[in-house]
Amino acid sequence: MTIKDFEDLRIWQDARILSKDIYSITNTEKFKVDYRFCSQIRAAAGSIMDNIAEGFERDGSKEFLQFLYIAKASCGEVRSQLARAFDIEYINEETYNQYRQRCIDEAQSIYNFIKYLKDTEIKGLKFKK
Repeated sequence: MTIKDFEDLRIWQDARILSKDIYSITNTEKFKVDYRFCSQIRAAAGSIMDNIAEGFERDGSKEFLQFLYIAKASCGEVRSQLARAFDIEYINEETYNQYRQRCIDEAQSIYNFIKYLKDTEIKGLKFKK
């Protein structure tokens, strides 16, 4: 399968779903009154998909890799914020464990894609002759 748009990437599709779901679990009264924290976890979740998209649009694999590493790091940021949300009882243990695992899975998928890009001859559209 040829990837023509970032929307074709499974890692972006999964990040989009994760971001949407983070918005859903933060749409509670506890999160709403803690505006800064709510905004922070939502931004971090959105950053995963946004960095995948931005890196893809750079048309070069080296720049794409840099943005993929940032997206992977954002998965860790969301995991940390989920732990904080659990610790202050904004989410229950089941929700924490479920979303923590999803962040771990997404980070692993991004890492696997990074490994693929490093091993491929594809260098990006801007390097085509």
